[in-house]
Amino acid sequence: MSLLIRRPVHPALVPHAHAIGLTSRSGHGFASGDSFALVTSASTSTACADLAVVGAGIIGLATAHRYLADHPGRRVVICEAEERPALHQTGRNSGVLHSGVYYRPGSAKASLAVAGRSSMVEFCRKRGIAHEVCGKVIVAVDSSEQERLAALAERATSNGVPAELIDSRRLAELEPYCAGVEALFVPSTGIVDYSAVCRALIDEITAAGGEMRTGAAVVALAPDADRVRITTTSGDLEATWLVNCAGLRCDQVAELAGAAGGYRIVPFRGEYYELVPERSHLVNNLIYPVPDPSFPFLGVHLTRMVDGTIHAGPNAVLALAREGYGWGDISRAQLREHITNRGLWRLARRYWRTGAGEVWRSLNKAAFTRALQRLVPDIEADDLVPSPAGVRAQAMDPVGELEDDFAITVASRSTHVLNAPSPAATSSLEIAKMIVDRIDG
Repeated sequence: MSLLIRRPVHPALVPHAHAIGLTSRSGHGFASGDSFALVTSASTSTACADLAVVGAGIIGLATAHRYLADHPGRRVVICEAEERPALHQTGRNSGVLHSGVYYRPGSAKASLAVAGRSSMVEFCRKRGIAHEVCGKVIVAVDSSEQERLAALAERATSNGVPAELIDSRRLAELEPYCAGVEALFVPSTGIVDYSAVCRALIDEITAAGGEMRTGAAVVALAPDADRVRITTTSGDLEATWLVNCAGLRCDQVAELAGAAGGYRIVPFRGEYYELVPERSHLVNNLIYPVPDPSFPFLGVHLTRMVDGTIHAGPNAVLALAREGYGWGDISRAQLREHITNRGLWRLARRYWRTGAGEVWRSLNKAAFTRALQRLVPDIEADDLVPSPAGVRAQAMDPVGELEDDFAITVASRSTHVLNAPSPAATSSLEIAKMIVDRIDG
């Protein structure tokens, strides 16, 4: 877990006075009709807080929630650039409670996924939030994948995750329409409504006196010995400590405090389809392929959501904007970042064949369908209707490698969450605990 909490190599403060704006997206996360007593309008006066949290996704909300639980009576202000919370990664994921089976033993992802799944299940159980521990199967479709499946079973054992290698007969009992010669059954995997989790967090933050400023994009940070001054588009704020949970914009916020440490966010769009209701019987729970261990994505899979719908995806396509949910979402600034990012070019050369396949599946529904048919042969293209896409904030480290673990940096008067892709939602309550335990002030 060496990457989880570390101080930057160059801790000098280099504030930059440019705004970090976010494009609003409706229809995901919280509906426009939802009410939040915590949300406040723009403020023009400088206010003081014990803790300022940048970003109202699940990690930001969990951090504020944990801090108030540990320090009742203190003042917490959440600065959210959008008009509503949880609009991006939190509101656009597949709703899976991950078990921890995939991650490198000893990594932060491995330990926090295992602990976080248990914490999240207990959180949901106590509050009546929709969830189910239904299990999943990771399927070897032919003998060429069995060696990798066996290695995954060993990794599950190393991570303390219950898992069982099952034959095709047992697989057919669990998933009658799934094709495979062998599978790894992981009974502790589940599904959950993360937006409902966020609503519960907000309710409890509100009850504890927390405040949220929406439309509050961070413009500048100015830390000193005792506090950090935060300039946002909804007014100024001073806080004893700041936690940056800005997701797709976390590296840009960190740069304002000179704390990015060379990390850059590379946005990858994940596109989904949904099975039409009359074909939802083809999938009972969760069906995953055996992942390519050299690529940081799990491959197109099938997931039953808590509302009973079946989602298929995601793929992984380089997005042309931080909030690039479709091919038409293009940011000139992001294009410049891509073009000048030497690490990204090295990544493209290494994975050009895999990347080309992902793009082809994005542009060609038949190709996407064929990827699903490897797992469930009875799925046809007409069974699939488009579902909202998401964008994954994947950090690239200073040497041009995709960071494969959570990365959190502590700087002057601030903590910066610089890499928190899946299983961050599953792990969010435990990530928040670790962040709060290390706040100096």
